Amino acid sequence: AGCRPYAEAIAAGEADINQCPPGGEATIQALADLLGVDPKPLNAEHGEHGEKKVAFIHEELCIGCTLCIQACPVDAILGAAKQMHTVIAEECTGCELCVPPCPVDCIEMVPVKTDISTWKWPYPEATDEHRLVANG
Repeated sequence: AGCRPYAEAIAAGEADINQCPPGGEATIQALADLLGVDPKPLNAEHGEHGEKKVAFIHEELCIGCTLCIQACPVDAILGAAKQMHTVIAEECTGCELCVPPCPVDCIEMVPVKTDISTWKWPYPEATDEHRLVANG
């Protein structure tokens, strides 16, 4: 499991576009648009899309084993051998692949708080008036 193997499986025609719970409907729609296919509901066999979560490393417990770094498919964990690690929250997809390899259970998935930097502002609907202005 992970982002890259999933992307490779989609490209090879071995996986459908609706198997990424962390990405949810937004990822399914983006993949559908990219591949020119119809979107479909998330396949429940692969999990459920819930609130956005990111990994959080309790740095005082981290032993610097690097197993989480190796498991992270998007390089969202920063650290070095025998040094504490930390998560770059903006890069974390919430896939949870870093949690099982941790030998000291210092990684926790925490909800992303909605604030001005994480809020997804909706785009305004385009109207005929906007189209006329945009097209001259």
